Amino acid sequence: MPWWSRLSQSGPFWMVVAGFCFGVMGVFVKLGSRDFSSAELVFYRCLAGALFILAVAVPARRGLKVDGPTLKVHLSRGISGFFALLLYFHAIAHLPLPTAVTLNYTSPLFLLLISAIWLRQWPHWLQALAVLLGFAGVALLLRPTFDAAHWPAGLIGLGSGLLASIAYLNVHELGRRGEPEWRTVYYFSLISALGAALVMLLQPQPLTSLATGNVWNVLGMSLAATCAQLAMTRAYRKGRSLAVASLAYLTVPFSTLFGVLIWADVLPPSAYLGMLLIGLCGVLASTARRSG
Repeated sequence: MPWWSRLSQSGPFWMVVAGFCFGVMGVFVKLGSRDFSSAELVFYRCLAGALFILAVAVPARRGLKVDGPTLKVHLSRGISGFFALLLYFHAIAHLPLPTAVTLNYTSPLFLLLISAIWLRQWPHWLQALAVLLGFAGVALLLRPTFDAAHWPAGLIGLGSGLLASIAYLNVHELGRRGEPEWRTVYYFSLISALGAALVMLLQPQPLTSLATGNVWNVLGMSLAATCAQLAMTRAYRKGRSLAVASLAYLTVPFSTLFGVLIWADVLPPSAYLGMLLIGLCGVLASTARRSG
């Protein structure tokens, strides 16, 4: 089998792709938050994903119908993922981007706790160490700081990490049931778009119209997010959830690189130490995956 075929069957490879795309999405969300509410951004991001899947699935005559038990898992994944995304976008809009990303990327830590306490699935010690090292690297790299005005948004960002971990568990369960990634992404996008539309109707501020000056942020965010969702779903199908979740930290160095290139951010030595720890996190996750 050629090396690229072996690579395409690797869960860690697809999580690297997802991490890059999520980093791109974060850039467009931060830019778009100047014009749109969090619910509007979630709506456009998820509507584009649902329409893209329909455009691909319907011509190929791929069915969207699933059995009752699997539909329940789709609903659980969609609802938890919707609220996680809504809270995450709110955190990005009201906190410095590094702080919001750090809080959202507590999800592997919550995944570790949920797997151990609720599901009684005790992780390999290397996986647990990888998650802890990865979060330490995130903290060093992004140096999150809070003042009194940021605490409500900070707690919202932390909630996004908790809900994301629940969504990831459901993604892994859907993969175990043999659900294709495109159908998992479709139901998540559909549920989230409907939920965001409801929030938009209830929000006090008027809706923002799409115009030449702001539509590019929406299009860029939607395209990057759809690619990230497809890659992440495939990663969780191909690999163990904790090992793959550890590699999700790669979004952080990608986001940091974008910050340097776009906003000319200057990184202190502690940031490079953080990148080293995140890289070590990936190595340990892969080692645990082979030995587990």
